[in-house]
Amino acid sequence: MNLKKSRIQILVMYGVLAVIALLTLFPLLWLISTALKSPTESILQSPPQLWPSQPTLDNFSRVWQSLPFGQYLYNSILVSLLTVGLNLLFCALAAYPLARLSFVGRNGIFIAIVSTIMIPFQIVMIPLYILTVQLGLTNSYLGMIFPSLASAFGIFLLRQAFIGVPKEIEEAARMDGSSELGLWWFVMLPAIRPALITLAIFVFIGAWSDFLWPLIVIQDESLYTLPLGVSKLAGTFSLDWRLVAAGSVISIAPVLLLFLFLQRFIVPTDTGSGVKG
Repeated sequence: MNLKKSRIQILVMYGVLAVIALLTLFPLLWLISTALKSPTESILQSPPQLWPSQPTLDNFSRVWQSLPFGQYLYNSILVSLLTVGLNLLFCALAAYPLARLSFVGRNGIFIAIVSTIMIPFQIVMIPLYILTVQLGLTNSYLGMIFPSLASAFGIFLLRQAFIGVPKEIEEAARMDGSSELGLWWFVMLPAIRPALITLAIFVFIGAWSDFLWPLIVIQDESLYTLPLGVSKLAGTFSLDWRLVAAGSVISIAPVLLLFLFLQRFIVPTDTGSGVKG
């Protein structure tokens, strides 16, 4: 009886999860369906048609030819990758001493850093823009990257990961004559690889989808990222939502592919047995 009850509970749980998954994926499926519809198929018909009867890729080619989407894609990739690399570097450099070194005021500094998470970006946007102008970073790739060079969340996440590394690994590296920088680079960073990959995914998604800050600091259309390009696309073809949907699919596809490729790395690892090279 208990076994039968347990199976029923499992089936109910999977059924609920399946319904939630369908509700979550429905907007994405509808977006793809709209992007694949031909001009002869209405996107506002009733009842709605979930999948086009004659799917076509013409909308994607029209979008690619009408606007320099290749340049927008290049800009987004460059800005996102640079943001991820620099954010991981600076967050790891800040998190390591807060986790493994002893100095006066360490806890106070950490609390002050974490407290900034509660401050909305809109509050610091104007002073940050003034600083960006004074540094001469407007209308440049570095200007788009500047606000994301480090983050309180990243420092917090990596600090907690550093704390979880067994002290025996650190002591063994010191006995082998490792310097502090060598210990950080060759021992501690490999030990927190899952946390680094998790942070990289969050930073990449944030940088890739960022619209407000690039809109503020970029005036040259050759530096537009995909969110700005899709916004321009919506203004250019406001009456043809097929093209807008096609541009949106192009914009979100790299993020989905990145997550599918890296999700297998976001798992806890056992650092107690040593660090893999």
